[in-house]
Amino acid sequence: MEGNNKPIGLRNKILKLLIFFKDRFDLHEGKEDELETIDYIKKNVEFKGANLWILIFAIFVASVGLNVNSTAVIIGAMLISPLMGPIMGIGMAAGINDFELLKKSMQNLGIAILISIITSTIYFSFTPLNDAQSELLARTEPTIWDVLIALFGGLAGIVAGSRKEKSNAIPGVAIATALMPPLCTAGYGLATGNVYYFFGAFYLFFINSVFISLSTYLIVRFMKFPKKEFLDRKREKTVRTYITIFTLLTIIPSVYLAYIIVKRTFWEKSANQFISAEFDLPRTQIISSNLIYHADSSVIEVSLIGERINDAEIVQLNKRLSALNLSNTHLILKQSGDSGTDMNLLRSDILKDLYERNEALIKDKDQKINLLERELSEYSRSSSQVTDLANEAIIHYPNLENFTLNRAIVANLKENRQDTLTLAIAKFRNIPTNQEKQRFGDWLKVRTKSDSVSLIIQ
Repeated sequence: MEGNNKPIGLRNKILKLLIFFKDRFDLHEGKEDELETIDYIKKNVEFKGANLWILIFAIFVASVGLNVNSTAVIIGAMLISPLMGPIMGIGMAAGINDFELLKKSMQNLGIAILISIITSTIYFSFTPLNDAQSELLARTEPTIWDVLIALFGGLAGIVAGSRKEKSNAIPGVAIATALMPPLCTAGYGLATGNVYYFFGAFYLFFINSVFISLSTYLIVRFMKFPKKEFLDRKREKTVRTYITIFTLLTIIPSVYLAYIIVKRTFWEKSANQFISAEFDLPRTQIISSNLIYHADSSVIEVSLIGERINDAEIVQLNKRLSALNLSNTHLILKQSGDSGTDMNLLRSDILKDLYERNEALIKDKDQKINLLERELSEYSRSSSQVTDLANEAIIHYPNLENFTLNRAIVANLKENRQDTLTLAIAKFRNIPTNQEKQRFGDWLKVRTKSDSVSLIIQ
């Protein structure tokens, strides 16, 4: 009997554990009515009136933030932005077979994209700051991490949107997925004529939008939101066909794009490892490296200065590419002695590298020099003041033989602070009276403009 009870007891414990986790991870707990959630998302789809003006102002704010490289300003702009509405509307429409909502969401997303790019292009056409800062450059090319952020961020957004009590998750998703900065960067690309920046940034926005919509669609289907019912069965079938085709056209390319991004990310990691391992040479220095990825033929381009790498070594380096999963990759070396190498560019890169390495040291030295110059100036002023005071004091006090004056730092141990004190030492042929000492101290206070003078009579 005991042997039979043990399996039953184990099954009960497992069952209780499963029930516990089911209760903990139940998305239906605290869920808003499905129709209320659908209505909530529908209201945020349309760009019209105030919503459109808020978008324009947010784009200007984000463009300024990218222009001056201010992360805080960019985050603020993303909090203001209403871009999440139509993107989540597309996923919701696909999930509930609402073709009208799908058309409306896509139309408004197109309007938002157009307005955003035009606004940012206008700003970057007139701003005097034309350099591409790091915040802007970070939005020119998507990585696998952008895909994951968009997917999980979108999941968090639709789950939060389906709750009775709305949280700050949706603004957080807008920040995490960074929908607005890529559109501003695309505008920068148009304003400066940089096609690479434009398409790279727009590609990043597309990836983010697709995966946020996809995650919305998945949660809507998982939570079994009610699908739109049609009186006309033929029209219902047509709508569902359109929705299915649209969903497949969205999901299949997005999965393929994610696969390509994953491959490129792993390739770039292997390429950087190859450069670090193979070009750590005592008499040769890397000036710059450029990684060019293509699915069928990629290139690692390295510019070197110093002792040349001969042809036999280059052949061996190309052979070692396959050891790091770098098949279909070609190595191109630009060395200082090559006729096709731009030596002026190499020299410029070397000087730039040396300057950047020593910039902190130069600043530190400049600060020390300035401090020493101030101390020397103070010392010269004090020396001149002592001589002038001594010559004046001997007129009033003929018994004065020696006189010195210094600024001293006194540690106040009781109050744990430092005070500045004027210290005067005077030597007289005949010891002065207390009244003469007092008068001499008062005179020093007036002449040195000091609140406190410590006078020592020898």
